[in-house]
Amino acid sequence: MVIDAGHGGKDGGSAWNGLVEKKLCLDVAKRVEAALKAKGLKTIMTRRSDTFVELDQRARTANCVPASIFVSIHFNGSRKTIISGGEVYYRSSHGRLLASAISRSLKSRVPGGARGIFHGNYKVLRATRMPAVLVECGYISNKREALRCADPAHRQKLADAIVRGLLAVRK
Repeated sequence: MVIDAGHGGKDGGSAWNGLVEKKLCLDVAKRVEAALKAKGLKTIMTRRSDTFVELDQRARTANCVPASIFVSIHFNGSRKTIISGGEVYYRSSHGRLLASAISRSLKSRVPGGARGIFHGNYKVLRATRMPAVLVECGYISNKREALRCADPAHRQKLADAIVRGLLAVRK
């Protein structure tokens, strides 16, 4: 499985309520990687540190891994600070199945739940040639959700929910 920690380096992503998206993405991605490796699965990370990786390079990395799944991990922000909950984006029919499994897992296992799945035309979804999803783990623009996202135990719940969704599709 290819795990993409969104943003990085010069691209911080969203910054709200004292949180910076790129740091949260990397933390959750590493937790997903550890859980998948503990299950005996091979993983590839698009970044392991606070470095900037072009979107094309992320897709090229993923496309070099045969018969794989791609998951890009992000956190959301909005000027409408009332919005909360995770969202999972897909582009292909195989991606839709994966998005559904991850969204169900987020909804049932994570405080704040999930807002659902959505078709997305993101570059990393367009450029990858395998089932691919982009997971928005929550809205750090929402103060209550930002407090949860700042907590390592909550980020572990997010990672566990993503892993359960990934594994549900592999069966």
